[in-house]
Amino acid sequence: MVSVNINKNLIGSALAGVVGGFNAHASNIVSAVFLATGQDPAQNVESSNCMTLMEETDSGDLWISCTMPSIEVGTVGGGTGLAAQAACLGIVGCRGGGENPGDNAKQLAHVVAAAVMAGGLSFLAALSAK
Repeated sequence: MVSVNINKNLIGSALAGVVGGFNAHASNIVSAVFLATGQDPAQNVESSNCMTLMEETDSGDLWISCTMPSIEVGTVGGGTGLAAQAACLGIVGCRGGGENPGDNAKQLAHVVAAAVMAGGLSFLAALSAK
């Protein structure tokens, strides 16, 4: 799986001339989470800037990281007040502003990154299957 990640996400993306998109399909997952949680889907471009890295550890386990430096999310205002979207924010524990301003937005950014990492892992596992 590590070599598939290198070939697909790193080398393939570089050959395609991608800027900030060294990942399997972050934009698809970012869009899905954004629509479900009342985010502005137009922010997908900036928010999908992502690099997924994988390494095999000394013990033979898989280490994976997903770095997303520019996720733009909010948990109050706009579409976050719609019933279905507010319910989804509640499910992931991010509804409203949080105890301190920005706490829930930070947590939602972690949710987005975790979803992207899980989706990338699933995608690369499928590509790696023989």
